[in-house]
Amino acid sequence: MSGDDKIPIGHHLLELRKRLVYSAAAIVICAAVAFAFHQQILLILMSPAEGFEEIPNHKPIFTDITEFIGVAVKVSMLGGLFLALPFVLFQIVRFVAPGLSGLEKRYLYSLMPVSVLAFVAGAAFGYFVLFPPAVNFLLSFGSEVATPYIRIGNYVNLMITLLFWMGIVFETPVVLFFLSRIGVVSYEFLAKNRRYALVVAFVLGAIITPTFDPLNQSLVAIPIIGMYELGVWLSRIGGRKRRKHSTALVSSADDS
Repeated sequence: MSGDDKIPIGHHLLELRKRLVYSAAAIVICAAVAFAFHQQILLILMSPAEGFEEIPNHKPIFTDITEFIGVAVKVSMLGGLFLALPFVLFQIVRFVAPGLSGLEKRYLYSLMPVSVLAFVAGAAFGYFVLFPPAVNFLLSFGSEVATPYIRIGNYVNLMITLLFWMGIVFETPVVLFFLSRIGVVSYEFLAKNRRYALVVAFVLGAIITPTFDPLNQSLVAIPIIGMYELGVWLSRIGGRKRRKHSTALVSSADDS
């Protein structure tokens, strides 16, 4: 039994408030830093569209007087969240740690940097691999009939959505490994439900991808399937480690 059961609920609420305040302060500070560079961030986000060479003025437009400042603030807040992500994750771990065993705490702390790297890898995949063909398809589709005037707010929302969800998708192996390590899921269960994961992958591919062509949807679905398979393999390793640890504890208890 963990020591968490002996801690009053009031202490939990105070601890939660402290972690939330720390996280919010870090995000605000990082967002202020990001706002100072919002133009550079926006130029980076627009780079996959190859500078908008095919549309008039070679850059997106805004049709509302407050649209651009709204986009700048949104990008700055999300940039601040991204910069503060390691600190925010640390605060989350510090809050849930009292309810975990010593072994679970060690694994949670060790997986923190891996989680950040996995999210960055997913966002990079969306930025370099997924988004360029998707946005170029959208810009060129129907260009013989109509001239695209792309609103910067619409473009940035689309880009951010894709980067966020691809970052979440790449977290799948880390989450499955941790859950298998603490006994919540097993390799057998995950392997048995592969066919459902395949269906879910293509459904998510259709939801996340802004286009309707099968190629771009497959560019999302295939990484989801790959991340699930990697998670299945890691869950096998995690399950073995958990069983070995349990056997060692039983043996030490018998010896004593």
